[in-house]
Amino acid sequence: MKTIALFGASGKTGKIYLQKALAQGYQVKALVRNPESLNPHPNLLSIKGDILNAEDVTKTIDGAAIVVSLFGRVKDSPKWLQTNGTKNIVSAIRNKPVPVISLSGGGLPFRLDEPKWVDKLIRGIMKLLVGHLLEDAAGHAAVLQNSNLDWTIVRAGRLTLKPEKGNYRIGWVGVNSGTQIGREDLASFILGQTKNFTYNKQMPFISY
Repeated sequence: MKTIALFGASGKTGKIYLQKALAQGYQVKALVRNPESLNPHPNLLSIKGDILNAEDVTKTIDGAAIVVSLFGRVKDSPKWLQTNGTKNIVSAIRNKPVPVISLSGGGLPFRLDEPKWVDKLIRGIMKLLVGHLLEDAAGHAAVLQNSNLDWTIVRAGRLTLKPEKGNYRIGWVGVNSGTQIGREDLASFILGQTKNFTYNKQMPFISY
């Protein structure tokens, strides 16, 4: 079973993904600021560090077959957290054939989107209230797009803690899409991409 380099394992979606990956027999190397926040497991190597520290990122990716990036902003996070963290990931991979799966929000546009008026309204409100988040998301996407790596950016609607349904839609903003998704189902989709990686250089939107 392949080894996963996981960033964001202590977050709400990251913890769910980690549990699912370990339950399916994956080896996981997780970079976290506080390793004690993760439950010990024989297939889990918790590495104390920071996504903005290039050496920590390189140590985490070394020997991994795939990178799963689920890290997000916390209080007082730097403005360009996702962009600069992704730069460290790309730099650490260098020319190794290691694909990247990265989680982002629905405000990040993609060429296959056909946003409805409500989608445009939501994005407009986000631009006014949290424009820096959209800029950071776009910056991290540009880093991956300009690399020579295989990558998938998974975009999600509003995240909930509803129990796992086991079914959801995989589409594009405004095309076969809703407005929300449970973290359990989102983590399951990402784990499925960890196995099969069927959306190379695409940004699928996951929702109910």
